[in-house]
Amino acid sequence: MKKKKILCVLTAAAMSIAMLAGCGNSSGGSSDAGGDTAAASGSGEYADKKVGVCIYQFADNFMTLFRTELENDLVSKGFSKDNITIVDGANDQATQTNQIQNFITQGVDVIIVNPVNSSSAAAITDLVTAANIPLVYINREPDADEEKRWADNNWNVTYVGCDARQSGTMQGEIIVDLGKETVDLNGDGKIQYIMIEGAPENVDAQYRTEFSVKALQDAGWEVDCLDDQVGNWDQATAQQLVANSLSAHPDTEVVFCNNDAMALGALQSIEAAGRTVGKDIYLVGVDALTEALEDVIAGKMTGTVFNDHIAQSHSTSDAAINYVKGSTNEHYIGCDYVKVKSDNAQSILDSLK
Repeated sequence: MKKKKILCVLTAAAMSIAMLAGCGNSSGGSSDAGGDTAAASGSGEYADKKVGVCIYQFADNFMTLFRTELENDLVSKGFSKDNITIVDGANDQATQTNQIQNFITQGVDVIIVNPVNSSSAAAITDLVTAANIPLVYINREPDADEEKRWADNNWNVTYVGCDARQSGTMQGEIIVDLGKETVDLNGDGKIQYIMIEGAPENVDAQYRTEFSVKALQDAGWEVDCLDDQVGNWDQATAQQLVANSLSAHPDTEVVFCNNDAMALGALQSIEAAGRTVGKDIYLVGVDALTEALEDVIAGKMTGTVFNDHIAQSHSTSDAAINYVKGSTNEHYIGCDYVKVKSDNAQSILDSLK
């Protein structure tokens, strides 16, 4: 299935720095009808429409930013806050599936799902489409076969998010941009690295793991994986894993983390081991969380990749509007990541304020 990517610039700050690539849909469904006050009071254009939102885990830093922005944008576009229900899947697929079933029973007009397990997408899709309710997946992309089913059956199902292969590639490029002589600290002609992955079954984790290293190899660099551990997107878990890895592998030159939360944990262990990012080790993450951006600016992280929660959440609300209006969406609504290094981290940070 061909994926159609549509880009938009969301904020004045982003426009001025010409780097925040957002996303949108092709159905022209963006709506600004109904202000915050009207929607919150139940008089917005879509105030009678019920939206059920399933987040895989409220404890995730990035998804907290996403769900907050999503709710605010839905309200600003005419939905009533009282009719927007956002639930925490607590990182348990059975819990999330029950929540989706509850939304179906309640007769919501559209369901938005950030799946606990991307591998459960087919079952979720069957459950929701059988109830004739439009479905918007966010952040965690179902596989290509699942997305092809949506098109083949002409279902009102779409995915809003970025291609994780791009984020992984950008992580690798941040390291490559430093130059091999800089990164190859021990001068053995290879780059010794450790990898801290998200969740094993998650497509984003798989792609970021694969393509970050591939970017080094595509640049002609030899690589040597010293350790590859699953951190489950969690800062404390990553901190312990990296502490163990650095102890066992003091020749580590690069630490790749599938997200910034884990990179922040990795940084704690790097500093505890008496290492200094940018001097005797390099560290990259993904998401561009505020704390990570501040660390890039301070030279404590080599770089990160901006996962544009603003663009994605706004495109999610636009897709929901299209569905409740009886219109359609592309089955894939994509957006671009942005490579973040010391030269543009402040601009990205300023744009998020």
